Parts: sequence; C-alpha cells; structure tokens
Amino acid sequence: MDVNMLLEPLRVFLALLGHFLPRLVLALAVVAGGWVLAKLARFAITRGLRAFNFTVLTERAGTDGFLKQGGIEADTVDLLGMIVHWSVILLALVVAFNGMGLTYMTDLLTRVVLFMPRLIVALVIIVFGSYFARFMRNSVSAYCRASGIQDAELLGGVAQYAILTFVVLIALDQVQVGGDIVRQSFLIVLAGIVLALAIAFGLGGREWAARTMERWWKRDGPGPR
Repeated sequence: MDVNMLLEPLRVFLALLGHFLPRLVLALAVVAGGWVLAKLARFAITRGLRAFNFTVLTERAGTDGFLKQGGIEADTVDLLGMIVHWSVILLALVVAFNGMGLTYMTDLLTRVVLFMPRLIVALVIIVFGSYFARFMRNSVSAYCRASGIQDAELLGGVAQYAILTFVVLIALDQVQVGGDIVRQSFLIVLAGIVLALAIAFGLGGREWAARTMERWWKRDGPGPR
C-alpha cells in the first residue's frame, strides 16, 4: 500500500486547518475587541444620557414606570444602552463571520444589525411622544377646569391616549412592524368608534348629549325663555 496515498487526507486536512486557523484567530480577536467596544459604548451612552438628565424625561413620559410594571428593573436609559451594546457585538460578529467566509451568517446578522438603529429611533419616538401626550393631558385638563368644563380629567385622558395611539403607530412604522395592515386596522377601528358615537348621539342619545353639554359648559345666567 502506498504510504503517500494514506497520508494524502492528512496533508489536505492540515492544509485546510492552516488556511482556516488564522481566520479563526482573527475572528476571535475581532469578537473580543467588539465586546470591549460594546462595554465602552454602553457606558458612554448611559452616562451621557444621565448627564443630560434624559432620565427626567423618561420618568415624566412614563416609560420607566411601564418597564417596572412589566417586571423589568432597568430603566429606559439602561434599555437604550443595552441595545447599543448588542448592536456593537453583532457588528463585530458580522465582521468575524465575513472574515471566515460564512456568508449565510453574515447576511443574517447584517439584517439584525440594520434593525437595531430603527429600534433605537422607535424607542426615542415613544419616549418623546409619551412625554408630549402627558403634557397635552395636563394642558387639556387645566384648560377645561379653568373654563368651568366638568369631566376635565376624562377629556385630558382622551387627548393623551389619542396622541399615544398615533405615537405607537409611528414607532411601529419605524421598525416596519405590521405596515399597512396595522394602519388600516386602526383606521377601521377609529371609523367604527366615530360611527357608533354618531349613531348614539343622533338616534338614542340626544337628551343625554344635551345634558352632558349643559354639564360641561356652565351657563352664566338664565337662558332665554
């Protein structure tokens, strides 16, 4: 039996190993460097946002309270830092897999990395939108109380949740979740609510509507007889 024929698979294996091993070492170095950069980026983002008192905005917007109600101990700033942290790690993995020639994993992780900035923008939209919605609630309630309109808190709540609905739709559109189906469903539900209120006021709720309007707007003097 020819010894060279027996050793040929071993030589091929060693050649492949010698070709693959430097790439593997370089990929591990890239991942390790990405992990360090991710830690630094997370630290910089969280410290920077807290230095600019972004936590005050998230507390007033109610996003921190929403996370706590969901059993999440981290606040919104920590959540943003975590998203940035994993974005850097995934980017390092993309570079590492690309260097090893694993195109399938590279394409898959590239899609995830491209999704991360949209997720950050959507979260920022929700924070500012929630803050604006609460501001409008307080403004509408204060105006109604100053004008002598009863159910001021109810009207303020309606204004807040109406704004929050549009904010959530904008955030979902940013991350491309649902798309036209979500928007069309919202418009159908909104049109149904408006139609139901119109029918209730027009057919069976005229007297109730009159009493409600009289209760909302106080008259200064007796009306015409």
